[in-house]
Amino acid sequence: MIDPSFLGGQVFNGLSVASIYVLAALGLALSFGLMRVINMAHGEIVMFGGYIAYLVMLVVPGPLGLFAAMLGAFIGAGVLGAVLETTLVSRLAERPLDTLLATWGVSLIAQQAARDIFGATGVSVTAPNWMEGAVPVGGLSLPMARLFILATAVVVLGGLALLLKTTRIGLLVRAVNQDRATAAAMGVSVRRVDMVVFALGAAVAGVAGVVLALLGPVTPNVGQSYIVTAFLVVILGGLGSMVGTTIAAVIIGLFSALAQVFVDVSFAQVLMLLFVIVFLQFRPQGVIAVRTRALDA
Repeated sequence: MIDPSFLGGQVFNGLSVASIYVLAALGLALSFGLMRVINMAHGEIVMFGGYIAYLVMLVVPGPLGLFAAMLGAFIGAGVLGAVLETTLVSRLAERPLDTLLATWGVSLIAQQAARDIFGATGVSVTAPNWMEGAVPVGGLSLPMARLFILATAVVVLGGLALLLKTTRIGLLVRAVNQDRATAAAMGVSVRRVDMVVFALGAAVAGVAGVVLALLGPVTPNVGQSYIVTAFLVVILGGLGSMVGTTIAAVIIGLFSALAQVFVDVSFAQVLMLLFVIVFLQFRPQGVIAVRTRALDA
């Protein structure tokens, strides 16, 4: 019989991993839903956020260093995303295969640049003292770092939802997402909306890099470790759906964690891939079907 405390711990681990998947996948969901662009360099933007956290926390030590690092990673990754979209993605947006190959080339260049600057072994980010220890809940002991990551995911999701539902830029994003041609005919700057959304997705990926830095060293390949699962989350959730992406991240995180109760980590990954394949056979549109003229074209 499975120990209830152990099972509860696995559920918590699954939710904390799901929160990382959400942060890593949201940018992909936003950019594909609006622009139909697959950004293969998204993992390197996550990596970039981790390195920014390392540099900022060297300059701003103490309990406020982590929050300064998150702000720096959000802004820095957002600027990087805006530059990438303006200089490369926008010029190839009508050619999806060319965009995929070009961003893959950018990812390889970024990985090599990180190796040259920071070394192949990676750098470590020291978590603040207040994140040490754990919080006892019933028979469980929940690590503060994991609780912080969960809280970060909730805040980011809430902030994005408010932005898209209550602000003018959110209204423009929804208009372009529904019908690009009509939005452009009504005076909406589709190019500017594309850049803002791409930059916003990159900024969220930068925050994902910060929370990943709390769990292990930042290496040139740290983004690649999560980007494949992030793509699976986007596909399972329904291309372009923020709500579907969140639900899919929770499903995959919990499935992987609970599968590890019965099998080892490697086989749990195999089962997770099989689960996604079977799920898409019965519901190819994903958890939430998104119907827009952009996706139907």
